[in-house]
Amino acid sequence: MSLRIIAFGAHPDDCELKAGGVAAKWAAAGHHVKFVATTNGDVGHFAMGGGQLALRRTAEVRHAAAIIGITTQVLDIHDGELLPTIENRRTIARLIREWQADVVLCHRPNDYHPDHRYTGTLVQDAAVLVAAPFFALDTPPCKKNPVILFYSDGFRKPYPFDPSISVAIDDVIDLKRACIDAMPSQFADRDSWMGRYLPGVPDDEEGRRRFIREWLIEMDAEVADTYRHMLVARYGEARATEIRYAEAFELCEYGAPASREELDQLFPR
Repeated sequence: MSLRIIAFGAHPDDCELKAGGVAAKWAAAGHHVKFVATTNGDVGHFAMGGGQLALRRTAEVRHAAAIIGITTQVLDIHDGELLPTIENRRTIARLIREWQADVVLCHRPNDYHPDHRYTGTLVQDAAVLVAAPFFALDTPPCKKNPVILFYSDGFRKPYPFDPSISVAIDDVIDLKRACIDAMPSQFADRDSWMGRYLPGVPDDEEGRRRFIREWLIEMDAEVADTYRHMLVARYGEARATEIRYAEAFELCEYGAPASREELDQLFPR
């Protein structure tokens, strides 16, 4: 059966960082994946902004989408200005309905960035409505509520990330590296967010690109190490001990319920 997956990230790079590996695996298996950035990222740089940056970041995620074989969309909402309004709730519900999603991915609603928090809130608020026939009448409702899961994060309050499934991504890690390289406005420019604030970034462009990329990839190694028990449960101890990189996801109670066995069927190996 061909699955339909839609992932929401606050900015044009969030989906790629949190779910680029699993998306590449889904796409390679013939499933349909769409990434949606809920803002256009027009303030996420220290030397450029506004429409120029928004266009650049949209072009970058389109390049990244082509690398892993998926669809992408960037909403025309200013970076830092996303709010959980009724109209934005309708927008998220419409996107889920238009995609007729089986699986939805998003941020948890507790996070350092308001756009991340409100992306998670909007997806949760839309969860009960995507199957309601008299909400947002211009799009047909989903036949059933999709399974909704959160990306991993390190925030502890009000409660820490609690993984429901972890996916090995060693076989597609070079594709994820290529996606990161496709987004220099965030991960290579001297005046990119990480180029300014990440400690120890080299001065030369190539060294900076490589340093930031591997720093980000190391986060997937930390996910694999932190949730090694999940990998053992899914892949068996022998294989799990060899897995270097993983992405992990937490089931949201507001979507369709899914057992561990059902999640194992939904997510690629």
